[in-house]
Amino acid sequence: MERIVACISGEGQGVLERQTLNGPEAGQVQVEVTASLISPGTELGRVAAMRVSPKPDAAPRSFGYACAGKVIATGEGVRADLVGTRVACMGAGYAQHANVDNVPVNLTAVIPDGLSDEQGAFAHLAATALHAIRRAAPVFGENAMVAGLGLVGQMAAQLAQSSGGHALGVDRMPMRVQLAQECGVEQAVDASQQDPVAFAAEVTGGWGMDYGVIAFGGNGTPALEQIVASLKLSPDGHRMGRVVIVGGARIEHGFAAALGNVDLRSAARTGPGYHDEAWEHGAQYPPVFVEWSTQRNMEECLRAIALGRLRVEPLITHRLPLSRINEAVDELVERPDQSLGVVLQPNA
Repeated sequence: MERIVACISGEGQGVLERQTLNGPEAGQVQVEVTASLISPGTELGRVAAMRVSPKPDAAPRSFGYACAGKVIATGEGVRADLVGTRVACMGAGYAQHANVDNVPVNLTAVIPDGLSDEQGAFAHLAATALHAIRRAAPVFGENAMVAGLGLVGQMAAQLAQSSGGHALGVDRMPMRVQLAQECGVEQAVDASQQDPVAFAAEVTGGWGMDYGVIAFGGNGTPALEQIVASLKLSPDGHRMGRVVIVGGARIEHGFAAALGNVDLRSAARTGPGYHDEAWEHGAQYPPVFVEWSTQRNMEECLRAIALGRLRVEPLITHRLPLSRINEAVDELVERPDQSLGVVLQPNA
């Protein structure tokens, strides 16, 4: 079968290629893609630099890891009755921006009735946000500061509230702050206009933040310093709380007395299973030991969207056919203050 897949050229441009796609391998499903979601930071983080220092002779690389569509074939070991089922798909190298993808069965989740395929395409990044909140171990009523209101940060803030707490989203782009407010995040502040630390003290009534989430790449030291300064302060002058780092931030900070009694936690990807090839292709972990696998996190996120506990529709700023991939890349790279959730539609 011939398929059309989006790539990034050596000059940092979005281009399309025709590729040969074989049938699904054992443990895989073949999916006719109806919607895919670009992850701006992870997928396009180096594109701006590529445009400054282009390499015209470099081979284009395909990209994408979040999509949704209909199962049209199954590989060996996969239930044949999945054919015709709408599924959310994830996985680098699998759930690409294309019209057809082969995806390991455990990197898919059935889309509930009533949800659109566009909403289903958010499952990968939503599961990433959910795993980060699980790592934070929230307690009902706690206050959380989420630094970085990209797609993962937006959903992490909402999920912190779904856990019974209160969220404060922080970003330097007014559009992202506005989107957080539209999605129901209790408090959101533009850090270019207001001091997040003073704002946090005000909205928590002086209690301080219990935990924070850093949900962006690049220099994360200022964000960590802001979160730490917003955490609870003990009578002996030490800050107390947890900070989860889910984005690809680089942080330089002292420990011990320089940090206080603060737990720093890393949240890797979507939970157990992702990048375990045997598990991805159908093997199972003992559920008594691994309750929240990547697939179950995807399923729970789709359920949260269906129940209205997680809002993703307002996060979609652009819908473009796959044929306009370069325009989609341009929007996110050149105008990040005006775009966030860009959904590609292969059949449009």
